[in-house]
Amino acid sequence: MSDSITIQGAVLERSDAQRPYAQSQPISISELELSAPGEGEVLVKITAAGVCHSDLSVVNNNRPRPLPMLLGHESAGVVEAVGPGVSNVKVGDHVVMTFLPRCGECAGCKTDGKMPCEVGSKSNGEGTLIRGTRHLTRAGETVQHHLGVSGFATHAVVSELSVVPIGADVPADIAAIFGCAILTGGGAVLNEVDPQPGDSIAVVGLGGVGMSAIITAAALGVEEIVGIDMQADKCAKALELGATAAMTPAEAEESGRRFTAVIEAAGHPKALETAYKITAPGGLTVTVGLPAPGSTISIDPLVMTAEARRVHGCYLGSSVPAKDIPRYEELWRAGKLNAEGLISSHITLDEINQAMDNLAEGTALRQIIEFK
Repeated sequence: MSDSITIQGAVLERSDAQRPYAQSQPISISELELSAPGEGEVLVKITAAGVCHSDLSVVNNNRPRPLPMLLGHESAGVVEAVGPGVSNVKVGDHVVMTFLPRCGECAGCKTDGKMPCEVGSKSNGEGTLIRGTRHLTRAGETVQHHLGVSGFATHAVVSELSVVPIGADVPADIAAIFGCAILTGGGAVLNEVDPQPGDSIAVVGLGGVGMSAIITAAALGVEEIVGIDMQADKCAKALELGATAAMTPAEAEESGRRFTAVIEAAGHPKALETAYKITAPGGLTVTVGLPAPGSTISIDPLVMTAEARRVHGCYLGSSVPAKDIPRYEELWRAGKLNAEGLISSHITLDEINQAMDNLAEGTALRQIIEFK
């Protein structure tokens, strides 16, 4: 292929914009130059991308990143070209992009998903691909990559370590949410809780990640699944997606109910405190939410010891994408995993600022950007 192609993408220009973002317009739709894939890298034509809180956290500066940056990390597409040394995909393959590549060699990679890849985490923070490369420019200016993907664009160059092949018959919008929402929320159930017969699971925070935990627990046949959120419409949606009951955090704490495992997916310290309070003796509290830096919680350490409690942090669902995505694909093909239920709407790329407002206001689970 030629040295570069012209693409269209959503570039975050500044992280100090005030809401509503539909008015302040921190994200611009720009034409950029995308250079050809190098060693171990692939060019992907994007077919769909989900709008996630990890994108919003860069827009609102909860997760400071170098700017300007082409956002998007939950995406799916088709491989159009491969660089030297690529072995796990070929031209024409349908792929899911994942936002934490794994080098396979560092101490984190040797934990089977329990810890993030050290090399991938470093490159994500620096705005590069895992080999340290950058492929995006705009009028001669370097544009940073977001989490090794930059999927809010017509095309992306990514490491082959950031893609997982998926069946060509899986709809693009479903494939995209396998790459983050389901890996994260579903992984908290699959990899951390590992539910056994008779277990009960509660999920605090019913956004895209929390609802992914709900549908995964339902797919695995968990008999008691309780959704907990401050918004009545989200509680109602959890019941549609397989929860056996739903309630507000206050109702959950006042009920006296205790659960074998409680997953916190709100990214708020008060949500984690609620999750801890309603965990049963000997039970597990799993936190997958990403609160603002510097947040703190208050818990009774005596309870942790006296009740033999466990509290686990869980990043990206403690997932190894190459191993876990095929498991979700299998559950979906079997009609057990209601991934379709997570999709709130389909939008166009130029609606991205409004989509960030919708996410911040809690009025959407997964808004899917469609690319023709």
